[in-house]
Amino acid sequence: MSKIIVISGPSGSGKNTVYDELLRRDKSIAQTVSATTRKPREGESNGVDYYFISTEDFENRISDGEFIEYVKYGDNYYGTLKSEVQRLSDEQKTVVLIIDVIGALNFKKLFPEAVTVFLLPPSEDVLKHRLCGRGTESDEAIQKRLSIAKEEMRQANKYDYRVVNNELDKCVDEVFSIIKNN
Repeated sequence: MSKIIVISGPSGSGKNTVYDELLRRDKSIAQTVSATTRKPREGESNGVDYYFISTEDFENRISDGEFIEYVKYGDNYYGTLKSEVQRLSDEQKTVVLIIDVIGALNFKKLFPEAVTVFLLPPSEDVLKHRLCGRGTESDEAIQKRLSIAKEEMRQANKYDYRVVNNELDKCVDEVFSIIKNN
């Protein structure tokens, strides 16, 4: 099986931005496309950003054992399809999963060889600023994400590596080094 890297962190920690920079550096890195029941945000495409599916379809796939890991985050499901990991592994890619804390810890139990990286914001204020800067969610939704973020950050010590995303280039250098050295 190919190398598997799991990247987690609270919403607004920069997971997707870091991944995009990693991909620019090494085309053998490929992210799994997660499935979700949430509605697409402006500019997101089905099969590229996520597989956007109904709650009924998601729950049927859970019953059919099609997910390696999944979680209900807020009011929506998110999960990693077994077929996605297999597809990228068959292509000899370095498989990157960007998943939540619960999913990452469950994934690590199934794949102990996977390397886990937790991205931390430099501070709670920076995290709040990033979430507000998106302009895609209500104040209530942002407060809910911040509450979840606090709980997720308490789990950071369960990861193989913890990286603070204060300066993007420095953060990407550190994560890239972790990928190459494991």
